[in-house]
Amino acid sequence: MKYLENRKYVIKGIYLLVGIVFALRLFYIQVIDRSYKQAAETNAIKAIVQYPFRGLIYDRKGQLLVQNTPVYDLMVIPKDVKDLDTLRLSQLVKLPLEDVRERLKKARAFSYVQPSPFYQKLSTREFAYIQDNLIDFPGFYINARTARGYPHQSLAHALGYIAEISPKQLDDSTYRGYRPGDYIGKSGIELEYEQYLMGQRGVKYKMVNVRGVEKGSFRDGTYDTLAVAGENLISTIDLDLQAYGEYLMNGAKGSVVAIEPATGEVLAYVSSPFYDPNLFTGKEYGKNYMALLNEPNKTMFNRPIMASSNPPGSIFKLAQALIALQEGVITPNTGYPCNQSLVKCSHAHQAPTNLEVAIKTSCNPYFYQVFRATINQGKSKNTFKDTAIGLADWREQITTFGFGTKLGIDLPNEKSGIIASPTMYNKIYGENRWKFSTIYSLSIGQGELGVTPLQMANFMAIMANRGYYVAPHVIRSIGENGKPLPQYQKRHYTSIDAKHFKPVVDGMAAVVESGTGRNASLAKLGIAVCGKTGTAQNPQGKDHAVFVAFAPKDNPKIAIAVYVENAGFGAQSAAPIAGLMIEKYLTDSVSRKPMEQWVLSRKYLEID
Repeated sequence: MKYLENRKYVIKGIYLLVGIVFALRLFYIQVIDRSYKQAAETNAIKAIVQYPFRGLIYDRKGQLLVQNTPVYDLMVIPKDVKDLDTLRLSQLVKLPLEDVRERLKKARAFSYVQPSPFYQKLSTREFAYIQDNLIDFPGFYINARTARGYPHQSLAHALGYIAEISPKQLDDSTYRGYRPGDYIGKSGIELEYEQYLMGQRGVKYKMVNVRGVEKGSFRDGTYDTLAVAGENLISTIDLDLQAYGEYLMNGAKGSVVAIEPATGEVLAYVSSPFYDPNLFTGKEYGKNYMALLNEPNKTMFNRPIMASSNPPGSIFKLAQALIALQEGVITPNTGYPCNQSLVKCSHAHQAPTNLEVAIKTSCNPYFYQVFRATINQGKSKNTFKDTAIGLADWREQITTFGFGTKLGIDLPNEKSGIIASPTMYNKIYGENRWKFSTIYSLSIGQGELGVTPLQMANFMAIMANRGYYVAPHVIRSIGENGKPLPQYQKRHYTSIDAKHFKPVVDGMAAVVESGTGRNASLAKLGIAVCGKTGTAQNPQGKDHAVFVAFAPKDNPKIAIAVYVENAGFGAQSAAPIAGLMIEKYLTDSVSRKPMEQWVLSRKYLEID
């Protein structure tokens, strides 16, 4: 027992001795030996985020649409800021003193120990000037990254833009992994394909001294990770055709959308007025954005997919004819008198003897009677119920053309448009309180209808394909040798049998050969264009001009919709623009220079 008791004292002594040794060593390190303190003050490890190169975007021919340009951000780590001379800092970065103080306050509020942007998008000259003076501002350092640049001035509405991630987005779990100061797609392709374009950040660990001077890599880069560049995108856009479409619009308000019928690839996407995408790349981004946002002509409004409240006008007669043929209420040889007691007809012509002539002359009374035959088929003895049944059946078929629904283009904020329904009229008039005479304006593409220019172009792709469409899309390939997303490789069929398209297409060919679409004719070049003019009523002012077409008639290569606001008849403005665009795409040249000059003059806006 005595042995065990002595052993207990020995163990206690050992522990006491070890404790004394550690205490003496700590006293020596912390009080006597200043080498560790000097080393800590001399060197520190700094994590430098390596921002990846954002994916590039090309047109269908390999022309660069969106590139990366070098920019520099001045970063700050609040805890490392010592004896800051804010007045001198404000002079260095050329910002007001109060602005400098506010930026520092914002950085501290975000994190005292984590870096955050203090002043972004420095030019190369600004970077060089500030870098030379940073040794006097501990806690500040330069971070190099890339910003978007555009070697052209086209396609702004489709490309979209990137901007700094917002605090609201940072609080959203959807954006987990992003940090303050990161840039993210805000609209267009940049937003829709953000997950492919963004890439993955890397990090490098550097040893720096108390003056902020780099002393080399930490542990020879063992813990560094490389940034992974984003995927490049190959778009469906033909940049030359796109630029020509913007040139022809010449500042007029409206849209031009061209599609390759067989694939659904968007060849041109013009929203006019348009703007130079480079306006959103520099330090003046915020100022430029607000100026465009408040512009009276709604320059920022993405018309091809968002202008959904305007009626389609006479182009809708083509769909009326197809549904009537499918329903069996008319044949290609059906004739109707041009009875203007039913509805006014703005075209002077004899009574259409068949469907082709009716389409060529765009006879309003003819399509009034076609629509009535479609809606009132006697499915109920009650006239009101019969109309409601007929309209419901008609609506079911018209939506197979992509009207009244989102087509699913790979751009954000697409609108579905408006297609009248029994439910809509029941809310307006009450059940069993409306009939055909209430809704007849639908027969000529007016009334409770609204379609987007994209839907109009897609309608022409359906006509070109004789009954189906592939969802329109602006990206052909993710990666150099990739494919479009699966949803852009599927055919969507209408409710109309293919055999019914021939008489309607023949009528469209007659419109261009000798009807209201003659200004789009390319007969002298041996190209058969099939089209239809339209005039969309506008309660707020002058009517809008519409022209839709595809070409050639056989084995079509392009479908197009032109919508010019406040331009009156489609034959005067929209048809010439469409004809010139088709010629440009199919022949890579323009031979009709007088027609081009007429369009560029915008004199069509002066015609009453």
